Amino acid sequence: MKTIAVVIASLIAFSGIGHAADITAPVKEIMDATKSNWADNNSDWTDIFDASRLDRLYSRDFVAKYQAAAQFPAIDDDGISPFDYDVIVNGQDACPLEDLTMAAAPVVDGVAEVTVRFKKSACSDAPDAKDYTTVRFEVVEEGGKPVIDDIVTENIETQARDSLKTTMALIAKGQ
Repeated sequence: MKTIAVVIASLIAFSGIGHAADITAPVKEIMDATKSNWADNNSDWTDIFDASRLDRLYSRDFVAKYQAAAQFPAIDDDGISPFDYDVIVNGQDACPLEDLTMAAAPVVDGVAEVTVRFKKSACSDAPDAKDYTTVRFEVVEEGGKPVIDDIVTENIETQARDSLKTTMALIAKGQ
């Protein structure tokens, strides 16, 4: 009986009725890795798409798109990433991330949007160095746990939202 209650509580929590499931957990892990990658600590680069993270933190659809795009690696040291830039900071260069905040919106149609904001260029002298970068993670439930289904960045110049899943589909088509 106790097990049934726990399962029901978990299902209710993700549907937005309760708060037991932490929909921000996979986003926190990715942002902790990204923050460490750009910190001034000379640590090894953490691949946010390594096999163990793909299996645990991302949806099946996201993983399928990533694996298809990985067939067309960008020019990089390991030759396996489809990206030649950091998809979270949306660039090849950044400073240690500052003023990072994270907020989860209520679940709508099975998707919770977790919005992350940070300053990625605060150590720069550029005119936009103090601007915030906004990244939206679309989180869904699969296998009873929250997983990232898409990562959407905001293009400051065009005011457009760029879906990583769309980008991966284009890479997989050779575009």
